[in-house]
Amino acid sequence: MTPSEEILDIVDENDEVVGQAPRGEATARGLRHRCVFIEARDAEGRVFVHRRTATKLLFPSYYDMFVGGVVGAGESYDEAALREAEEELGVSGLPEPEPLFRFLYTGGKHSWWSAVYQVRCELPVSPQVEEVAWHAFLDGAELEERLGAWLWVPDGVEAYRRLKEFRAL
Repeated sequence: MTPSEEILDIVDENDEVVGQAPRGEATARGLRHRCVFIEARDAEGRVFVHRRTATKLLFPSYYDMFVGGVVGAGESYDEAALREAEEELGVSGLPEPEPLFRFLYTGGKHSWWSAVYQVRCELPVSPQVEEVAWHAFLDGAELEERLGAWLWVPDGVEAYRRLKEFRAL
């Protein structure tokens, strides 16, 4: 099965399932679905940052400060967070990502319910080559410096802004 054939739950503005559709169709038609964003930090507290591959359906070759992706049909946010984090970081045995908050992302014709998590990854990473073209662990100052210089995925930037607000409370 290709990524565009993966079946997703389609949800309403209250995050209630109202149907299902293949990922490619959900993307093409702007159907609201579910996604997870996981902030992965190494043993030194640095954030895993990566550039997406040029073959991604959305935001190809953009930078992101989260690993994550879509929640499959019938899958919980928690299950998707662990699966996506392990897949993208190329590790197994990762601790359960800690759920922080959810928000409805809307950008252009795209909309998805977004669950934000954090996880400590002290294992050596071997990122998934289909997903990650480049990666590094950056400290907070390095990440902030690059925010204005690199092209970032807009949903990740929104999740990052909300995460900073969440932590400031």
